[in-house]
Amino acid sequence: MLKLKIISPEKLVFEGEVKKVSLPGTMGCFTVLDNHAPIISSLEKGLIKYENAKGLVEVAVNSGFAEVKDNILSICVEI
Repeated sequence: MLKLKIISPEKLVFEGEVKKVSLPGTMGCFTVLDNHAPIISSLEKGLIKYENAKGLVEVAVNSGFAEVKDNILSICVEI
């Protein structure tokens, strides 16, 4: 399962296991699933959408960056 960590300068927004995550990349929206290839991407204003055991969650962000490595998606954002 994919592990997701979303942090902002103010707080830890979310940390846990998810099924998939959709991100507002600066080159276009993209989705990260389990066993995704390593990637680093900048993010633009939009919604991060992730699906966990409780359902679909949306987080509005202004900017940030994301890194996928070894089934861990780390996202640093400005909210």
